[in-house]
Amino acid sequence: MAVQSTATSAQPGVIRPKARKPRSGRVIGDKFVGRAIRIYIPLLALLAVTLFPFYWMAVTSFKSASELFDFSVSPLWVREPTLAWYQHLFTQTNFPHWAFNTAVVAIVSTLISLFCSVLAGYSLARLRYRGADSIGWGIFVTYLVPPTLLFLPLTFVIRELHLFNNLWALILTYPTFLIPFCTWMLMGFFKGIPRELEEAALVDGATRIQAMLRIAIPLAVPGILAAALFAFTLSWNEFLYSLIFLNDSLVKTIPVGVTQELIHGDEFFWGELMAAALLGSVPVAVLYSFFVDHFVAGMTAGAVKG
Repeated sequence: MAVQSTATSAQPGVIRPKARKPRSGRVIGDKFVGRAIRIYIPLLALLAVTLFPFYWMAVTSFKSASELFDFSVSPLWVREPTLAWYQHLFTQTNFPHWAFNTAVVAIVSTLISLFCSVLAGYSLARLRYRGADSIGWGIFVTYLVPPTLLFLPLTFVIRELHLFNNLWALILTYPTFLIPFCTWMLMGFFKGIPRELEEAALVDGATRIQAMLRIAIPLAVPGILAAALFAFTLSWNEFLYSLIFLNDSLVKTIPVGVTQELIHGDEFFWGELMAAALLGSVPVAVLYSFFVDHFVAGMTAGAVKG
């Protein structure tokens, strides 16, 4: 039996697996250090740089007036937190009106832009007619025109419509730069949806509008959400048109109201400024935190398709 076992183990076609040597603690430590240098440290640095402005706004908004100008202590900490600046912002200024105006303008202009962009993007991506490619490029080139060149003719339009100091002045002008980019992005997303799905619906008796509403648009929800976030962010933070078309304090938006009402010459109300800036950035940050997955998917699809 011993001879047979020896002969069997000596057969040329048999390969014995090599025993794995246990990894030493030094190898595991080197691997972790390499991963930390390549991934974790850059991510932490990027996170710190990104969140530091919010931290600075929050810390400054909770400091008292004496602590704001006390340079003997570290400016990164709060010794005696106070809500006086927030109370003054809501009771002594028109910040609630500014926030309401900004929300109304951003929501309405985003809805208008999405309605037009979905129809235009689907038309340019699906329907075949003469000049579709030229129209698509023309829409994108329109987005590249800076607002500093458009506000002069738009000012004459707003004057003829008697819309100065009216929120409709912003609601009608914001789609001029929201629709072009949203249309271009949705074109790429609609092109990424298989055409055969809509053709099958058309064969089953559906109309083109029914195929768009029941098949194309539900599949394009990530792209539509990405376009909506983009439009809402631009509308919420827009400054130039708000500065030109709105002069009454009660109809101003947050970007204009904060910079005009809380800055007087060389006097800066830092506590109120930081409180208003922090409150003004919260809605956009909340929206992005809820829809970040759809936003990344929509931006990626719109960038590589088409």
